Amino acid sequence: MPTPDGVIPYVDHHDGPKRVLTLHLTSGNSLAKGQVAPIVSVDGRRYVVYWGTVAFEVPADRACHLSVHVEADRMAQHASALLTPGADLALTYATDYLSGVGTLR
Repeated sequence: MPTPDGVIPYVDHHDGPKRVLTLHLTSGNSLAKGQVAPIVSVDGRRYVVYWGTVAFEVPADRACHLSVHVEADRMAQHASALLTPGADLALTYATDYLSGVGTLR
């Protein structure tokens, strides 16, 4: 099955079924949104993306590691999760400027 339009393909070798992970990338810090791009890692592969909604193809029949962070002088705001096998899913990554903590829910 081909990767749907607008979805970043899974690039590691995987012959099994795939699903779509939709990520909503948000920040309460308007300066960060204008100057710092979020970085998403899927099973260790890093993608520099944009704030807003981004979709990735990930394995559906096995666990997959997801990590999101921003890189700036005083901002790390890292969040990660081990996605269990299953169907398409949607998650939201959010930054908290005051605490320096990123969340992925």
